[in-house]
Amino acid sequence: MRERRTATDRRRALEFEAFAAGAGGRLLHAAALLTGEPPDAAPRAQRLLIAALARTYADWDRLRGEDPYDHTRQDLALRFARTAWHPRRRRPTAGLLARLGPQERVVLVLRLYEGVAEEQTAALIGLPVERVHTICARAIRTLRQKTVRRPAAGPRAVGAVGPLAGGSLAGGPLGGSPLGGAVPPREARS
Repeated sequence: MRERRTATDRRRALEFEAFAAGAGGRLLHAAALLTGEPPDAAPRAQRLLIAALARTYADWDRLRGEDPYDHTRQDLALRFARTAWHPRRRRPTAGLLARLGPQERVVLVLRLYEGVAEEQTAALIGLPVERVHTICARAIRTLRQKTVRRPAAGPRAVGAVGPLAGGSLAGGPLGGSPLGGAVPPREARS
């Protein structure tokens, strides 16, 4: 009996190590986006990820048939949500999404970076679907306002955005890139 249990524990550890090695980088990046820390120095994101991976390892045997990545991502988002909305928590000063609030960061990371549907995001964080849609749109608008403003040499300048620029925002809701950027006018794209 003991030998069988040892073999099962060894198999479990090897499967989990393979999962963590394959998904760890993307999950750490998602955690860094959530916390608003720069990716190269993200101690809070690392703590969140370690706690989420520990929970996934504890639940590993019960995950048969479920996606361990999805389980870890959900735990990561929930842990962040539980700690981020405390009034005493200071806002991050660096990072791509640092100027957004914690709720906006959670919704944006789940919806755009991880590709989770609005309904699943709403169920995960306990908000109505309409609210998730509104938060996502507001976060995108905030990021566009802060990052798209560039001095333009004329109405058809590369990087200019708007009806006079001749360009349009294409691709996803943020204009082609998962986390922002405008598509240049057609003449400049060739």
